[in-house]
Amino acid sequence: MSARSWIAPVVDRLRTANPYAVDSALATLVLFAVSLQWIFPDDSADRLTWQGWLIGAATAVPLVWRRRAPFATAWAVSVATPAQAVYHAPPPDVMYGGMVVLYTMATLGKPWQRRVMLVGWLVGVSLTMLHKEDPQPFEYAFHLLSVVCAYGFGVLARVQRAYTAELEDRARRLERERAADTARAIAQERSRIARDMHDILAHAVSLMVVQAEAGPVVVRSDPARAEAAFDAIAAAGRDAMAQLRRILGVLKEPQGKDGSWRLPQPGVAELPGLVRQVGESTGLRVQLRTSGTPRPLPPDTEVAAFRVVQEALTNTVKHAHATSATVELDWTEDELTLTITDDGRGPGSGQGGHGLIGIRERAAACGGSARVGRGPQGGFRVVVRLPAAVDRQAALG
Repeated sequence: MSARSWIAPVVDRLRTANPYAVDSALATLVLFAVSLQWIFPDDSADRLTWQGWLIGAATAVPLVWRRRAPFATAWAVSVATPAQAVYHAPPPDVMYGGMVVLYTMATLGKPWQRRVMLVGWLVGVSLTMLHKEDPQPFEYAFHLLSVVCAYGFGVLARVQRAYTAELEDRARRLERERAADTARAIAQERSRIARDMHDILAHAVSLMVVQAEAGPVVVRSDPARAEAAFDAIAAAGRDAMAQLRRILGVLKEPQGKDGSWRLPQPGVAELPGLVRQVGESTGLRVQLRTSGTPRPLPPDTEVAAFRVVQEALTNTVKHAHATSATVELDWTEDELTLTITDDGRGPGSGQGGHGLIGIRERAAACGGSARVGRGPQGGFRVVVRLPAAVDRQAALG
């Protein structure tokens, strides 16, 4: 069993023990050590007297309050120690109480208190040694080094304690930051899921409502058209279910064994199919125009581009009372600009609110921007700029 394996538990127990109990035991031990020189004197030393014992006790008893009042304790021991040395010439072999208070002051004292005690003890030890008959140089060195070493150990303890406190504080800050990051990630993920659910359901329901309203009108006069309307309703429902399964699949199993998403999310490549579906299901004339050379986009930007167009067309179908709409994709080296314009009146007050908010949130989440409002030729226009993969990090800041 190594020394460190049993010393560490003892140190931990002392740190958590009652400080008065620990300091009382320390004071008792110092008093015993101080008394040894007089209890077992050599031939040239004085016998222990009750006055000498009281002075020796004065160097030990104040240590009981060394942590509650370190400076006052240091002064008491600093007065009693030279008195002990002068009354019982020669001085004690070891300044037990003095080393304890120097350690304590270096650990707990204020900067000016530490400096006063260190200088005072160095001077006091040198002057006290003059009262000893024939002091030897090594005795000066021993006592002065005792003072410096006790103070040095206290400085090391203070630095170690400050370092440990800093590490603990840093650990607490990191824990709080991790908790805050987790909360933000959860909030962002909930917001993303809410946007996806809104976009999917709003788009599918809008198409289904349009077809359901047209079905009864033509069910007798044009059965083929009515059948097509019901087929469109079923197709919209199936598409909505498929996209909802994608979201739920990602929630249950974010990544497959190969590191890819369990089910692919729609992106820019699916926009022609979306435009075609809206046109065939609602009778809205929708055109898709592309300019520039397509560039790679991050996966979430791909999804954002699809959802932005989907939500803009959903608002056109639900609120704009438009007859035609145009979706333009303008590719540049730095970004993709999506422009969705219709010839309707646009969402009125209280209409399209969540959808337009979702468009802005999607653009901002990808480092882009969104503008909505009246078009230059009337109607309603949505303009969204999404950064390409190279400039995404800079756009996000």
